[in-house]
Amino acid sequence: QVQLVESGGGLVQAGGSLRLSCAASRRTFRGYAMGWFRQAAGKEREFVAAVSWSGGSTYYADAVKGRFTISRDNAKNTVYLQMNSLKPEDTAVYYCNPVGDLQSEVGLGSWGQGTQVTVSS
Repeated sequence: QVQLVESGGGLVQAGGSLRLSCAASRRTFRGYAMGWFRQAAGKEREFVAAVSWSGGSTYYADAVKGRFTISRDNAKNTVYLQMNSLKPEDTAVYYCNPVGDLQSEVGLGSWGQGTQVTVSS
């Protein structure tokens, strides 16, 4: 079964930074591009960023481009999301999931608990 554990969320002021981590099982992680998604209260889940299996290619939603950086450590089965210049509209629960390709913007597996990011003004 799919195992995804997100961590690193918290409360931060606008303009601040957070680094999220996603620990996945080897079965879930190995060979897949990985993506980050988020869901704000009362809104649909949306795509944030994706990284290829090798880590050599990335893709970002327009809303976060230039502010967020996705990366991965395959030896640790872990995906990261470095979030800089945070805005109140970034407030959401953040989730990770395998994706079929960087531009698909669709998670392939079941969803974990996510990690809450709250940005105050």
